[in-house]
Amino acid sequence: MDDVETRPAAVVDAGVAEAAPANTVAAIANPSDPYLREAQTFPRLTADQVGRAEAFGTAEDLPAGTVLFRRGDHTVDFFIVLHGHIEITEPMPDGGDRVITVHAEHQFTGELDLFNDRMILVGGRIGAGGGRVVRVNRAGFRRMLTAEPDIGEVVMRAFILRRVGFIEHGQAGVTLVASRQEGVGDSLRIQRFLGRNGYPVRVLNIDRPGTEGEDARTVLAAHGYGPDDLPVVVCAARVMRNPDNAALGAYLGLTEVLERDRVFDVAVVGAGPAGLASAVYAASEGLGTVVLEAEAPGGQAATSSRIENYLGFPTGISGGALAGRAQVQAQKFGARIAVPRSVVRLDCAARPYALHLDDGSAVRARAVVIATGASYRTLDLPGFDRFSGGNGIHWAATAIEAGLCEREEVAVVGGGNSAGQAAVFLSRQAAHVHILVRGPNLAASMSDYLVGRIEASDRITLHTDTEVTALVGGRHLEQVEWTNRRTGAVERRAIHNVFLMLGAVPNTGWLGDCGVARDERGFVQVGAQAGADPADPLWSGRQPHVLETSRPGIFAVGDVRAGSVKRVASAVGEGSVVVSSVHQVLAEG
Repeated sequence: MDDVETRPAAVVDAGVAEAAPANTVAAIANPSDPYLREAQTFPRLTADQVGRAEAFGTAEDLPAGTVLFRRGDHTVDFFIVLHGHIEITEPMPDGGDRVITVHAEHQFTGELDLFNDRMILVGGRIGAGGGRVVRVNRAGFRRMLTAEPDIGEVVMRAFILRRVGFIEHGQAGVTLVASRQEGVGDSLRIQRFLGRNGYPVRVLNIDRPGTEGEDARTVLAAHGYGPDDLPVVVCAARVMRNPDNAALGAYLGLTEVLERDRVFDVAVVGAGPAGLASAVYAASEGLGTVVLEAEAPGGQAATSSRIENYLGFPTGISGGALAGRAQVQAQKFGARIAVPRSVVRLDCAARPYALHLDDGSAVRARAVVIATGASYRTLDLPGFDRFSGGNGIHWAATAIEAGLCEREEVAVVGGGNSAGQAAVFLSRQAAHVHILVRGPNLAASMSDYLVGRIEASDRITLHTDTEVTALVGGRHLEQVEWTNRRTGAVERRAIHNVFLMLGAVPNTGWLGDCGVARDERGFVQVGAQAGADPADPLWSGRQPHVLETSRPGIFAVGDVRAGSVKRVASAVGEGSVVVSSVHQVLAEG
């Protein structure tokens, strides 16, 4: 079989416009396209590596057309081709399927869902002429990654690149039919939910001229929907009209089923940097670990377009990319990450502790790490709620939001690093960015490198001693008014998008009356500040560990902790350090 046949179908067909995905031409011109990095995205294992991998599975001779796995299956096996080839397919709206990739001799199947129990995105079958494969079940696959690190490195890199390829080419995912006029807020919510969970989505905007708008109307009509029904999510032949995140997650198989009778060693509540770090270190050290996340991994950090002062990334990294890598890393070591799963109550009456979820189920764990972070503050202005559903008010500045601001003026409210990063990022596409801060300058709240970039940009204006005093518009924000608190001068501008970076309040309401001590602002107190009494029988004469709360075996890390630094690096540090204390608590019995 020649080399061309082993390439992704999207690349092979790139010269034929009607055979290629809508964004293939643009992706082919993009040197970062994973499908152009064939040696890494679709590598061939060496004969020695195949021999070592075979020890973890069994060799099988299979006839042509044998189905190895289907889209929607859970816990599928890992396959290495010895002879013949394996066709990877995605379902089509007419009920058939389309070959998107062909794996040849010494290549292997799989992508990121082999690290979890979610529904897989593609199907796989033996190609013409039959074939011989090595089948490795999930348990053997994990043992292989641990025992053969050189194979694990090749596999891990390939899996990540394949998922990126799916996302960039709009393959193996869903189609979201949206509009800039109807259901804008829900369309953005769905995009963010899918994007932050690394799920491929192709967006068709019905308002776009040309092919995109025509395709959107065709898809709607084919399923009996119209413009008033938007947004609509289409997955092969199945359709959902404006699903909420929980329903969408269940529908697409993003929600993992957790064993009812299992007691985890540690439950991490929240999948921001602190929670993900806790999961990585706990799972890598052999602890049974589950992460419960209400929306998607990454927390507030995932909304940052570029983090430039995080150790080890001199050119910077987006919050979403950092969170995505951490999630994969945690799953590689065996951590279970359950999304979207909100914890509504913590029962501390007995150990193991019980965490009650919004779907009525409960998770039990011998130790709990609180990593729920904090929520962004809002503006106390008339009409705010009307615009906050994605109709002009945003708490994140990612590529999704930036696309709404092309050649328009925007406002960023706040003076911290998140505000500075958002302003610099948005200035690349927006006509102009206005930063509004209540204080006299940025020096006290923003890093010097960001202050310098803002001062040097002719597309960013800083308004000090200023606050937003009015939001004007109908269904969508149309104008923003701000007032200089020192001079009283009022300015109103035609701004349709405002980005709020005003700080946060802790997400601790779910703790209820469990006895976890908090300060006057609701942040969780730990260590000596928690006020635990060693004489209390709960503590058996010992003091709380550094990150332990006023309840034994319950810890708090990251932004939710009283006195935290509110930096990604410190959150990751706390998440890693806490695991040593978890071990000590578990050893106590």
